[in-house]
Amino acid sequence: MVFSSMVFLWVFLPVVIVGNLLLHKTAYQNYFLLAASLLFYAWGEPKFILMLLFSIAMNYCFGLLIDRYPEKKLFFLILDVVGNLGILGYFKYANFFLNTLDHLLPSVPLPRINVIMPIGISFFTFQAMTYVIDLYRGQYKVQKNPLHLALYISFFPQLIAGPIVKYREIDEQILNRSVSVEKFATGVRRFLYGLGKKVIIANTVAVTADNIFALSRDEMTTAFAWIGALLYTLQIYYDFSGYSDMAIGMGRMFGFDFLENFDHPYLSRSVTEFWRRWHISLGSWFREYLYIPLGGNKKGKVRTYINLFIVFALTGLWHGASWNFVGWGIYHGFFTIVERLGFRKVLEKLKGINWIYTFLVAMIGWIFFRVEEVSYGLHMVRCMFSPGAFPTSATQLRMMINNQTILLAVLGFVGAGFLQAFCTGKYGRSIGKKWTGSFAEAVFLLIVTLYSIMLLANNAYNPFIYYRF
Repeated sequence: MVFSSMVFLWVFLPVVIVGNLLLHKTAYQNYFLLAASLLFYAWGEPKFILMLLFSIAMNYCFGLLIDRYPEKKLFFLILDVVGNLGILGYFKYANFFLNTLDHLLPSVPLPRINVIMPIGISFFTFQAMTYVIDLYRGQYKVQKNPLHLALYISFFPQLIAGPIVKYREIDEQILNRSVSVEKFATGVRRFLYGLGKKVIIANTVAVTADNIFALSRDEMTTAFAWIGALLYTLQIYYDFSGYSDMAIGMGRMFGFDFLENFDHPYLSRSVTEFWRRWHISLGSWFREYLYIPLGGNKKGKVRTYINLFIVFALTGLWHGASWNFVGWGIYHGFFTIVERLGFRKVLEKLKGINWIYTFLVAMIGWIFFRVEEVSYGLHMVRCMFSPGAFPTSATQLRMMINNQTILLAVLGFVGAGFLQAFCTGKYGRSIGKKWTGSFAEAVFLLIVTLYSIMLLANNAYNPFIYYRF
């Protein structure tokens, strides 16, 4: 079940909202939301609910053992991390490693495992590990109620594609929270913005982006390469940030406050800044649970660069069991290290150019994130920067991209941070304040909702990109 489906919007979510409001005690609400979350997860693939329950039980038991036997807590932590990574490794990376060994050892016959990856496994596995790791660090008391911990790990708004929520951020909210009319209203508002991002913008530009990325090498031209890269850059932002908006909005409807997952990353003026603004919860996870334990920047420059390389390579691998994802991570790590070597100071002086540089780095990176073969991605980049060699006719362009896509791409580009920056800046601040909560905004959101429903009724939607991670 996906957020942008008619079943979810018209049946599941309304029933869960009403049921939660009718149950006044937080404990009863927790049990109800847990049942709803398990149903949500089991909707598509019921068999994977057992794997999710096993993950919950494993982390709950290791939490109890760490609390009960503090002198052995490091041992139990290691077992828990190995168990979590073992589950993730089997379901997500088993065939990837076997395929890699095939290329390294072509003469050695290796078996194949027909494994279907449970949806959202990367997200809830990382989230479960944070509970045990921070418990080991003594940041909170053990959760002795298994159902409360199960709700933390499986809460449906952020179960499938984040944001990755740390237990310490919501442990008090699990036991004590309330939903005011104002908080519920802000949650609905945030949810509807996210719905519009996904259904109206992301899904529309995705059609043309998919068509371009499906072209053969001989059909790829300079214009198609640039348009495809730009549209996918918009698609992945509006798809994923739209999901995050919907998750944060639903959390508020049920009394939870989740931290932000995006901060207008396409406004960044360096790759380092981009990663502070993009998928904030994942970046925070790798920084806190990998980069800092490796030594961070406290053990000399060379060790810092090695740590950054490891973090970005694993960030890429987290996104998918393919070398193009690893390469995408290393690609961003390379620019981050170059900026640390001194290029960031140069960028600070190049006003405007620093934004162009960052946007181009991100956009080219998304090409390799999207393609299945690195060689195809390299060909697209070659087409982008060899305009005379790969011409495009006006007829080809009109056949590939229509007026609706052009309009929504322009609106999407402006709305990817530039409009928001204006409305919070010196000249547009008053406009931004008047807009939030106004009658005009309510009418706008009503139009967004109706148009989104009309598109969904015509089956004009695709699953969220990050569902496969």
